[in-house]
Amino acid sequence: MFEYKRENIRNFSIIAHIDHGKSTLADRLMELTKTVAHRDMQEQLLDDMELERERGITIKAHPVTMYYTANNGETYQFNLIDTPGHVDFTYEVSRSLSACEGALLVIDAAQGVQAQSLANVHLAIERDLEILTVLNKIDLPAADPDNARRQIEEVIGLDASDAVCCSAKSGVGCDEILERIVECVPPPKEPEDELLRALVFDSHYDSYRGVMVYVRVISGEIKKGSLIRMMVTGKSYDVLEVGVFSPREKSVDVLRPGEVGYLTASIKNTADVKIGDTVTLHKHPVAKALPGFKLIKPVVFAGIYPVDANDFEALRDALVKLQLNDSALHIEQESSTALGFGFRCGFLGLLHLEIIFERIQREHDIDVISTAPSVVYKIHSSNGAVKDIDNPVHYPDPANITMVEEPWVICHIMVPGDYLGAVMNLGMDKRGECTKTETMGAQRLLLTYRLPLAEIIVDFNDKLKSATKGYGSFDYEFADYRKGDVVKLEIRVNEEPVDAFSCLVHRSKAEAKGRAICEKLLEVIPQQLFKVPIQAAIGGKIVARETIRAMSKNVTAKCYGGDISRKRKLWEKQKKGKKRMKEFGKVTIPQRAFMEVLKT
Repeated sequence: MFEYKRENIRNFSIIAHIDHGKSTLADRLMELTKTVAHRDMQEQLLDDMELERERGITIKAHPVTMYYTANNGETYQFNLIDTPGHVDFTYEVSRSLSACEGALLVIDAAQGVQAQSLANVHLAIERDLEILTVLNKIDLPAADPDNARRQIEEVIGLDASDAVCCSAKSGVGCDEILERIVECVPPPKEPEDELLRALVFDSHYDSYRGVMVYVRVISGEIKKGSLIRMMVTGKSYDVLEVGVFSPREKSVDVLRPGEVGYLTASIKNTADVKIGDTVTLHKHPVAKALPGFKLIKPVVFAGIYPVDANDFEALRDALVKLQLNDSALHIEQESSTALGFGFRCGFLGLLHLEIIFERIQREHDIDVISTAPSVVYKIHSSNGAVKDIDNPVHYPDPANITMVEEPWVICHIMVPGDYLGAVMNLGMDKRGECTKTETMGAQRLLLTYRLPLAEIIVDFNDKLKSATKGYGSFDYEFADYRKGDVVKLEIRVNEEPVDAFSCLVHRSKAEAKGRAICEKLLEVIPQQLFKVPIQAAIGGKIVARETIRAMSKNVTAKCYGGDISRKRKLWEKQKKGKKRMKEFGKVTIPQRAFMEVLKT
């Protein structure tokens, strides 16, 4: 049994690119430390969401406490704080790393260093963590550990001569990893005083106990019955339970300095728990919070609407439930003339949007459609005001706008050298600027680009994978706002503007986008008894147009022979009727049209 000794605690995280074997390695470590009984063992044990297993990605971080008896006879407490691998969740990864003293950098021996491992390892280096390099999948025929070591030294700048070679799937070399964690990862630092400081690195909502707050204790102790205060929100709560994850929740009497666990305190709303916040005692608070806290701001916005208007209440409940477990999801109600009532949602990135969208459909069984994702633009008005706009509906009159700023990101793209030309073309097409090109070994290149975020969020990943036959990987971080020639592209059907199809777009792309939408609408809007013009306009200027031909009725079919003037009279009458119909006729746009346009 583990007797509390701060020197025998090791807090570490695993950082890796998607599909390099992070979750499998966590499974092996739990199996070897007998944290989970053999009969309860299953693949990706820490990924308990169906979507995580299916896609092989970690969406929600899970900590786990393991006890390991080392070769020196001492028992150590290992706290593994699992992190999501994807770029959208960078802030959560940075908070999780702040709760650790060390990190296992897992590199696939067959694929070498990839974009996301590079981004996350820099986060770990910034926090001064001890990094232990692990080369995984050495049992694969394509594995080349020497090349992987060389890439780690050249690209990341870490000494990889003593990297552990292992296969997480078969368990080869995993014993050595446990011993190396004991040797290499430093124990938690000596607390500076007895005051309680605990870092909140995650939370999730439990329907019986309220919000469970995941904490790493830096100094002081948390017990059942302690009156705690959250420093950012200023709210105080009575602690009802403290515990550790092994890997399911297990209550303990007290959490001491260096330990990782959870606390519950009848917190009803996840918005009251901010990731990165500091927990302290209400009676003896600390003067200064732990560094690094920032509010998570959504980057990508999209409207989510129910296909059937009767599902509106169900959609609201589904989004509120998802928000309980995902504090980064931002929701506000909106309505559109075409799609009815729905919600404007803010996401951390495109993967985040995709996951929420799929979870609504699967877990809550609601058919939903989403509008095209957009980013937040800063609109500078002539009266000096600056307004943030993510929805084309709120775009002000162009006459009052002095400048529009759009968000830009720094993007790291890793590709085999053969595909450099294709990636350069893609970068130019997306209005990017290549700032740096570095070679990584004989085969691969690391390109650093500056790109507008609006160009990345829709199809950049798909196009990159197509251009590089699946070998390219990329990762991005927010850089700044820059002045851009952004305009509102308005789509008019039968001279009436349709809000649902309008979008904010760079002027150089407006004509192509307008033409694509008009051509799509020409296919999906049914013919009427009169001509229907479909136009794409910027302000008063039409940049693209298609016309749906009228359904023709042969009014002279009943005339056999006779004088031509009789036929002319009927044609004149038909012409007047069509003119009148065009004045009063309404075009109903079918639901399918919205779906098809969103796909463009």
